[in-house]
Amino acid sequence: MTNDHPATIAEAALALRSGRLTSVALTRQLQSRADVLDAKLGTFIARFDESALAAAKQADADFAAGIDRGPLQGIPLGIKDIIAAREGATTACSKVLDPNWGRGLDAPVVARLRAQGAVLLGKTTTLEFAMGPPDPEGPFPLHRNPWDLERWPGGSSSGTGNGVAAGLMLGGLGSDTGGSIRIPAALCGISGLKPTFGLVPRSGVVPLAHSLDTVGPMARSARDCATILQAIAGPSADDPTTSPRPIPDYRSALTGELAGLRIGVERAHHSRVAGFDPACRDRFEAAVAELERAGARIVEVRFEGYPEIATAALVTSGAEAFAYHRRDLATRWADYGRGARHALSMGAFYGSADYVQAQKVRTFGLATLRRVLADCDVIVTPTMGLPAPRLDEDFWAMMQWTYTPAWNLLGAPALSVPMGPIAGGLPSGLQIVGGLFDDATVLRVGDAYQRITAWHSAWPTGPRAVA
Repeated sequence: MTNDHPATIAEAALALRSGRLTSVALTRQLQSRADVLDAKLGTFIARFDESALAAAKQADADFAAGIDRGPLQGIPLGIKDIIAAREGATTACSKVLDPNWGRGLDAPVVARLRAQGAVLLGKTTTLEFAMGPPDPEGPFPLHRNPWDLERWPGGSSSGTGNGVAAGLMLGGLGSDTGGSIRIPAALCGISGLKPTFGLVPRSGVVPLAHSLDTVGPMARSARDCATILQAIAGPSADDPTTSPRPIPDYRSALTGELAGLRIGVERAHHSRVAGFDPACRDRFEAAVAELERAGARIVEVRFEGYPEIATAALVTSGAEAFAYHRRDLATRWADYGRGARHALSMGAFYGSADYVQAQKVRTFGLATLRRVLADCDVIVTPTMGLPAPRLDEDFWAMMQWTYTPAWNLLGAPALSVPMGPIAGGLPSGLQIVGGLFDDATVLRVGDAYQRITAWHSAWPTGPRAVA
């Protein structure tokens, strides 16, 4: 626990059911914390204070009446501001998006959280249209890292990431097209899952790249991520990309048992990259050793063509994002922030041949993923190869030390969990990747790792940490 409230969804759920805590008290505590810290962190674009308290009162009334809607009942969460919620407009942190987009409507993922009795605290900040570098000149809050307010918290799910890390919410939703859940999870010291493509509906979510976009959970622990995923996963009639396959019980998969599990380690694609933080390499090797001591079998694997797959992911994302924004870029160029203009316009330089070639690489990558996973159950890598960059550092240079986009191209589930401090005491992340629709095993490994380590329980510290 922090000084005034439970740190995790699991802890809060126990306290609510035991009567030691009410949802109203918890919600007010978090709102008070946001009153003090939000101006420093840039976490919220909009707060739903009144409706959140109303939902908390209803959760408490349901508990009193013996009604239990599920493990998220009474739990305060944040929603990334590219996901529609009926309380107000969705902005995508851009002046370009139609202010009536999604107004008065809940995206299916939000409706599913409400059905479980979750308390929605508000909309969290994002990079403009979920891509590009942070824009200090824009009209929207500039998000900062709670471990060092002069550094970036990662993106594009920045507000959910720094909000969970700073204790302004117990969890929330982000989206991930090339790492937008996992990067802030790694840089802020929390857990975040990019689910298998097609597992979670994306209707009611502002698109970035239609064949890559995913919506997923962010929280302090892999167990909490599993709880949120359980609530939001499953097919939706208004999203034809969702799979009709049955949804497993993700929480029951968290056995803590790793004996006999095969964990693939691919070092070639990151260990020899110039500029890779040596402390991150040491943390990664220590995490692998912890997993082995816990009973997992370590398997050395080679992911052939990884650089080409990562490049194809960026080509696909750039081309699909440009296709969505092409008309607005032509007519409202000046209304986009500088970072978004730069990121989106790069897609104009990809021709149809480039896009088709990228899809050929995708097919090759899927075959490679199947081949590698024939010898192991999951693959582990660092999430990032360096600590959170300063807000004035080169955003694009940072991308070469990011090990997330390839898994979006392949649609594979990928979880980032904290693996300990690196330069300046800043967090780092361990990425766990699994086979398609094997999110349960990915979460199982992350949860087991967190049972034998305590990195996910660390709170922001340091001379420039949020106070």
